[in-house]
Amino acid sequence: MTRRTASPGPADRADAREAITRPGPADRADAREAITRPGPADRADAREAITRPAKGQRPFRPRDTTASTAAGYRGGSGGSSPPAVKRARRLTKRAFRQRDRAFLAEGPQAVAEAIGCGAQVSDLFVTVPARSRHRDLLITAAAAGIPVHIVSGEVMGELAQTVTPQGLLAVCGFLDVPLAAAVTPVPSLAALLANVRDPGNAGTVLRSADAAGARAVVFADASVDPYNGKCVRASAGSLFHLPVVAGARIQDAVAAMRQAGLRIIAADGRAGRSLDDPDVRARLGEPTAWLFGNEAWGLPADLVALADEAVAVPIYGKAESLNLAAAAAVCLYASARAQRVHSERGTAQGEWGGG
Repeated sequence: MTRRTASPGPADRADAREAITRPGPADRADAREAITRPGPADRADAREAITRPAKGQRPFRPRDTTASTAAGYRGGSGGSSPPAVKRARRLTKRAFRQRDRAFLAEGPQAVAEAIGCGAQVSDLFVTVPARSRHRDLLITAAAAGIPVHIVSGEVMGELAQTVTPQGLLAVCGFLDVPLAAAVTPVPSLAALLANVRDPGNAGTVLRSADAAGARAVVFADASVDPYNGKCVRASAGSLFHLPVVAGARIQDAVAAMRQAGLRIIAADGRAGRSLDDPDVRARLGEPTAWLFGNEAWGLPADLVALADEAVAVPIYGKAESLNLAAAAAVCLYASARAQRVHSERGTAQGEWGGG
């Protein structure tokens, strides 16, 4: 005899559907967690909602309750001001830097030099981790009346445009001077950059010129903007130490330096004479302006013709050449050393003559 299975009635089917769709305790817990646990985008929205003031409300300003040695300092002026961040973000573009006559200086070294040298610093941005590391610097900034804004790591990354920002960034006014000011008083050593496009190279040349005791650096013709973020970082604060000329014609810069009494030497790897030449070494003690060109194609013939002579950096090993920054450091230090020796000899002769 065949056994028949009873078909479920309407009530049975309703119970079955409820059993399938009705969550148990564990299911309900998972559902609640899924609903309440925010994803990355939700957390970003939440942060923005906290820091973005509603219409008619003041911005949220977290305060540090830690005591400070500077009166009135409580961890800066509080949370990042959206208008201040917006103004700073514009300065990552050259056109806005030129329009606002301001640039960004990132890192504690650059910020300390800017404040210490009396540069015009309008805003200072810091992350919470960097605030504890550089508290003395922030106290100095606050004492100087510089607004200090606490920003997130994401905002700092946008402003600094580096993979690993140092957590401290200042908005500074332009520092460049007219060409006439770069030769008054007359520098004993200067660097002229013609068509130098790489910001890292340009900033390193600026740093080397500062270290060698140069008194002027000219960014001429189509050279990179000296306020480019990478150039500023590569200068390691030297941008604040010596006169910088931006955008001058190289012909005008050469003429001004020569009129001031400097000898113009073109650094050219194709030159017939090198720094080892005795005649070249004998003249390096004179006031000198070194002319450097683009690393890829060097100085074109018409620019070499502007110089009083062309000199090559000697290569003793098997390297094909030196990059621009390294070659510039060698040339500038060769002049600096020769000038020091010349000065010491002059002093000694004066002492002997007076004896």
